[in-house]
Amino acid sequence: MNTRTVAPDHLQSAPSSPAAEASRNQFSEAQRQLDEAAAFIQLEPSAHELLRWPMRELHVTIPVRMDNGSTKIFHGFRVQHNDARGPNKGGIRFHPEETIDTVRALAAWMTWKTAVMDLPLGGGKGGVVCDPKTMSEGELERLSRAYIRQTACILGPEKDIPAPDVYTTPRIMAWMADEYSIMQGNNEFGSITGKPLALGGSAGRNDATARGGIFCIREAASLLGIDLRGAAAAIQGYGNAGAHAHRLAEELLGMKIVAVSDSKGGIFNPEGLSCNAVSAHKKSTGSVTGFPGAAPVTNEEIVGLDVCVFMPAALEGTVHKANADSVRARMIAELANGPLTPDADKVLHEKGCYIIPDLVCNAGGVTVSWFEMVQNSYGYYWDEEDVHRRLEKKMVAAYRNVHRTALEHKVHNRLAAYIIAIGRVAEAMKMRGWT
Repeated sequence: MNTRTVAPDHLQSAPSSPAAEASRNQFSEAQRQLDEAAAFIQLEPSAHELLRWPMRELHVTIPVRMDNGSTKIFHGFRVQHNDARGPNKGGIRFHPEETIDTVRALAAWMTWKTAVMDLPLGGGKGGVVCDPKTMSEGELERLSRAYIRQTACILGPEKDIPAPDVYTTPRIMAWMADEYSIMQGNNEFGSITGKPLALGGSAGRNDATARGGIFCIREAASLLGIDLRGAAAAIQGYGNAGAHAHRLAEELLGMKIVAVSDSKGGIFNPEGLSCNAVSAHKKSTGSVTGFPGAAPVTNEEIVGLDVCVFMPAALEGTVHKANADSVRARMIAELANGPLTPDADKVLHEKGCYIIPDLVCNAGGVTVSWFEMVQNSYGYYWDEEDVHRRLEKKMVAAYRNVHRTALEHKVHNRLAAYIIAIGRVAEAMKMRGWT
C-alpha cells in the first residue's frame, strides 16, 4: 500500500464559459471567495496566505478484494484545511468523479462553516474515487475499512473526526468506527460521527442538515416579510438533505414543493408534490422520475422555475455563470456545499435574489455532529427533542449574525459569512502565534 503526503499545486482561476463548466475547479473558486473577503477586511498577508492552502493533505492508494476474487485499486484523500480553532471535522465522500481539488474546497468550506457556527472545530474532508452504486455491501465494507487503515495516522477524536457525506451512510460510518477501534485496541466511537444510535450516534442527526436549512429559511422569510405558507419551492437533489427538506418544508413551514430532482432527472407539478408519495416512489424505483401525475423536468430546467424558494441540495456548482440569469426564485437556500459559483453569486446578487449561503444554511449537519462528539465524550445522550432545540438555537444565532453583518457592511450574505469566519479563525491563529 502506498501512502504519501503532498503539497497542493497552485491552481488557475475557474473557467467561466458554458462549455468549461464541467471542468471548473472548486478549490480555486473557494480561494476566490476567501480572497474577496480577505481584501475587504484587510487581512494580514501571512494569515491570508496560510488560509489559502490546506495545512495537511494525505493521498492514499487502496487495494480492495472484490467479490469476484480480483483486486481493484482505489484512490482516496483526506485534507485538513485548518485546525486553529480545534480538531478537524468533515465528511467522507464515495463518488466516481471525486477529485483532490473538490476535497480541498470542501475542507476549506468546512473551516469557514464551523467558524460561522462558532463550533470549536477546524475543517477537514475526505473522499474515495469509486462508484458505490456498483459495489456490493461486502465490497463497500472492505473499502471503508481499508480507507480508515490508510488514513488513521491523522485521524482521532483530538485530530480529525470524519462523518458521512455524499454516498456514505451511518452503516459505513459504523464500519469505519469499528476499524479505528480495532486499530486502537479499545472502543473509540468518538473517532467518527454520523454513526447509528447503537454505536453512540446522536438522535436528530439524519435530518439535521435539512432541518438547519429550514430554520434559516424561516428566519429569512420573517426578516424579509415573506409568507411561506403555501409558497412554492423547488429542490434540486433528492438525497438525504433534499428528501428531508421536502418533508420539513411541508411540516414546519407549510410550503408547497412543486418540483424535485435527482441525478436521473426531475418532476414538476404546480399543485405540489407529496413528500411521502415521492419518497415511496423513489424507494421503489430508484428515482423520482416517472412519478405519477407529474411532468418531467431536467436538472437544468429546475434551476429556472418560478418559485419562492429554490433549494440546491445536490453537488457543487449547479448554478453558474451560464444559467444564473435564468433563476427566478426570490430566495436560494444552499443545502449543498458550493452549489453557486462566484460568478453566479455576482449575477444573482445584482438581480436581488436573496441567498442563504451554505456556510450557514447547511451547517445543521456538522452542528449535530459536534453534538454527537460532545455526547460521546461524556457518555450521556440527549433525546431528539433536546437535539432539535439546541440545533434551532445555534442555527438562528448564526443566521442572524450573518444577516446583521451583511447589513452592517452593506455586502451580500456569503461575504458576510466569510467576514465572520475569517475573523474568528485569524484571531485563533494569531493567539497561537502562527501569524
